[in-house]
Amino acid sequence: MASTPTRPPAKRQVRTPGPGSSATSASRQATLPRKLRNAYRRFWSALEGNGTSRNGSTYYLILGSTLALTAIGIMMVLSASSVESIAAGKSPYGDALKQGMFAAIGIFTMFVLSRINVVWLKRLAWPAIGIALALLVLVQLVGAEVNGNKNWIDLGGITFQPSEASKLALALWMATVLAIKGRLLSRWQHVAIPAVPMAAAVIVLVLVGNDLGTAMIIMMITAAALFFAGAPLYLFGIAGLAAAAGTAVMAVTSSNRVCRITSWWTGESCADGIDANYQATNGLYGLASGGWFGVGLGQSRQKYSWIPEAHNDFIFAIIGEELGLVGTVVVLILFAILGAAIYRVVVAQEDMFHRVLAGTIMVWLLGQATVNMAVVTGLMPVIGVPLPFISYGGSALLMSLCAVGVVLSLAREQMAPAIRPKKMLKFKGRSRGAAAKKKTARKRA
Repeated sequence: MASTPTRPPAKRQVRTPGPGSSATSASRQATLPRKLRNAYRRFWSALEGNGTSRNGSTYYLILGSTLALTAIGIMMVLSASSVESIAAGKSPYGDALKQGMFAAIGIFTMFVLSRINVVWLKRLAWPAIGIALALLVLVQLVGAEVNGNKNWIDLGGITFQPSEASKLALALWMATVLAIKGRLLSRWQHVAIPAVPMAAAVIVLVLVGNDLGTAMIIMMITAAALFFAGAPLYLFGIAGLAAAAGTAVMAVTSSNRVCRITSWWTGESCADGIDANYQATNGLYGLASGGWFGVGLGQSRQKYSWIPEAHNDFIFAIIGEELGLVGTVVVLILFAILGAAIYRVVVAQEDMFHRVLAGTIMVWLLGQATVNMAVVTGLMPVIGVPLPFISYGGSALLMSLCAVGVVLSLAREQMAPAIRPKKMLKFKGRSRGAAAKKKTARKRA
């Protein structure tokens, strides 16, 4: 009996997606971010070098962008403040010279801080936060009130703003405390205590002085410190809701803030006839009239009292008017370079104290710059936040330069030993393991 041969099973055809299919486009979209990340890493690797051949490009990018922004700030303060100074019977160079004096002090302090071991700063964490709290209380007792905000202490004709110093003090203190907590931060109790009460105390004292803008930046600093320390993410959702509710309450309970928000949203004056959007509107006029290349350095029209205090919070509008879109893009690029370089420092840190401190400073400077530019361009209601390194204000400039000095100290450690700038102050403390080894060696001897 003949058997019928069995037929082998047919092979299943696998259809490859065509060039226009959704699967191909999805795979391309998935590989695009990976290619960008790889290109970014290759760029920085080629720019900075590897291992002992690191050329310190991160260090010099931070230093160069900071000095460039500071120089632009002094130049624009001179241009924006000269007209109103002449109208008030003062020297047209007065504000620029004062800004230059604080810049010189800040740059010197920045270089000193860049040459010390950052671990040495842990010793100053508790004294710094204590002095900051004392000054914030003192400013409410004997401070001067300017434009409704009571944030300044007059020291022999030179005003100092303690809330600016509290930013750096809080960043240093939180980095120190959170580094001590270490692995305990997975539990919300250790995240909240003592970091949150201390930050809340600083924020409340700033809000007592009626400065919502600075309080928002300090909230950013607090959130950044907890994030880089590795706090559970669900806590940020809870804190965000609480912060939003608190901000809403602060806005509703102040007629001035309600007027600012409604004027920004509707573009009209408030019920009492006050146009709280007057400053922002004229800032947009300045940006629009600048065009591509601006009307020329020193040739701004809006600084003729159209923009009140043009050399302060709205100096970015004067940059756009006098230097045009090109000038504003240059400022944006410098901040982008500064942010990218500091980010390189942050991701290279293995010690939690170093990572939290550098990351907090990065969020502080870039977050404040973002808020200022958003206000000037009409993306946010008017909030009194200066543009770092550029707006007039000695306290803000000095503290910002000191913060950059701390980051430069960390960036210096990434340089090749042969080209690394020498330290000025060395941390003499040693770990328990090193001390135990030394004690054992003495016993054996």
